[in-house]
Amino acid sequence: MDILDWFKKGGPAMWPLLVLSVLSLSIIFERLWLWLRILTQEKEIVNRVLDAAGENWEIAQAIAQQATDQPIGRFLYAPLRLQKYDPETFRLALESTAADEIGGMRRGEKLLEAVIALSPLLGLLGTVLGLIHSLGSIRIGDLGTESATGVTTGIGESLISTASGLIVAIASLAFYRLFQSFVVNQVKVFNKAGNELELLYRQYPPEPNTIGTKTEPKSSSENFRSFSYPEETSFPQNSTIESNEVIEPEEISDNSRLHPLEKQEDES
Repeated sequence: MDILDWFKKGGPAMWPLLVLSVLSLSIIFERLWLWLRILTQEKEIVNRVLDAAGENWEIAQAIAQQATDQPIGRFLYAPLRLQKYDPETFRLALESTAADEIGGMRRGEKLLEAVIALSPLLGLLGTVLGLIHSLGSIRIGDLGTESATGVTTGIGESLISTASGLIVAIASLAFYRLFQSFVVNQVKVFNKAGNELELLYRQYPPEPNTIGTKTEPKSSSENFRSFSYPEETSFPQNSTIESNEVIEPEEISDNSRLHPLEKQEDES
């Protein structure tokens, strides 16, 4: 039977099934391309970053930065780009990035779940509508005659929608389970790579201000504080005293410091 004839005999339920099948195929092909790239490149990226981290953290950061188009590259680059290094911050960066990347890998699963649930129901609906149409045209007087053979043929054709719905649902379910197994495997890969990178960090911690630091211009206040004024000039001893300098008064004689009564006693 031709596919076009199959589609026409399936009834009105074949149109929503066609939409669901196109949606499912688009998600399947997009996910297959993603997982093909991930599974063929992530092992090499992990090995290169971990080997470089044991010797030079700056090289490990550069390798991870070049691989940020891959989920594993973004996962390893997240803690290496931090300016502040301590074990808690390092682990927090790994955990938060892993959660985001795993969530991105699950993209499209909800649509596949919807296709898996709706396709059999739409196929069953098409079958029920076909049976109603076929049985509604049966006459009691036509039973056992040649005119009743068309009714049986219509009942058989009405089951086409059910078969089509099951085909779409079964294919979507197979790829849905396959993608879920890939996600579970990626969780294990992320945990292993993150633990090994953190272990290297604890064994060979990077030197301060060597990774993830950028040279920034000083602020105006720092420039003002760093400005040095010229040294004070010293005047020679014989130089003329300026008018704003205070002149010390001459020494007062001993008699001027005495009380007036004491002066009279001295005179007497």
